[in-house]
Amino acid sequence: MEIIERAMPKRRKHAKKARKPPYKSRKAKSKQLTPGQWFEKLVAVQARLRAPYGCPWDREQTHQSLRTYLIEEAYEVLEALESGNDAKFAEEMGDLLLQIVFHSQIAREEGRFTVAEVIREIHDKMVRRHPHVFGETRAKDSAEVLRNWEQIKAEERRTSGNKGDSKPGDDLSKEGSLLDGVSRALPATLEGFQLTRKASRIGFDWEDATGVFDKMQEETEELKKALKEADHLKTEEELGDLLFAAVNLSRFLKVDPEIALKKANAKFGRRFRAMERLARENGREFKDLPREEMEAFWNAAKKSEGKTHLPEMSGAPTKR
Repeated sequence: MEIIERAMPKRRKHAKKARKPPYKSRKAKSKQLTPGQWFEKLVAVQARLRAPYGCPWDREQTHQSLRTYLIEEAYEVLEALESGNDAKFAEEMGDLLLQIVFHSQIAREEGRFTVAEVIREIHDKMVRRHPHVFGETRAKDSAEVLRNWEQIKAEERRTSGNKGDSKPGDDLSKEGSLLDGVSRALPATLEGFQLTRKASRIGFDWEDATGVFDKMQEETEELKKALKEADHLKTEEELGDLLFAAVNLSRFLKVDPEIALKKANAKFGRRFRAMERLARENGREFKDLPREEMEAFWNAAKKSEGKTHLPEMSGAPTKR
């Protein structure tokens, strides 16, 4: 017992020498890591979460179960970008990067590919598709860069035998198309955007926006005709044509239709909630208002945007 008691102070002394540096010092040192080192640490974290005795939730996930999160994270990156908050932007891009690492880890466990192969593929692709930077080819402007890009992609598909989204047995799969590579899994607006963008790169496009507006007017008249005929299938078709024309217009105007529509959705939701709040402040329930008063509240909500408080409604009952 005496020997143990004498040894204890000595162990404390050694422990003191081996004590970790202060947290601030460790944090400052960690910031000096290279992007590659940070990436390896992230990959290791995800591997640990998926390992035996790791996180039960992470271990349960599959490529299929993670699909929703991949889409959600992409949209959250866009929202953070629009906010102008750099810290939030960086955080959301990290969340999106995690999805790539997560899927790659699952694929590695199944013996299909690793995250290193994912990185190598995009690295080689970027070098291969920019011969005007890494090779001898020259491009005088961005339009020529895009034409070369499509030609290189088409050659890649011919070489690899990959026909994009063409299916076995499909007559179109026997021959390549400039539209190959546009995923059918994309949201409809983005799919239409990419289809018309690819077509425009070889000159299949309107001379100016006037032609697109005329096309939208034409589709609008055809939709009205289908409505008069009470033909549901024709109405659906004509509405689709009108929406496609609108997407084509957005591409022509260099506006992403998905982002534009998301902003319009957000604006509608913001104004609708403002109307509800304004109605409550005037002792009313918005859902109980007649159409004319609803429109009055809508106009008030529009005028109030950017202001701290909603205006009082003239002629409306006072708040009880």
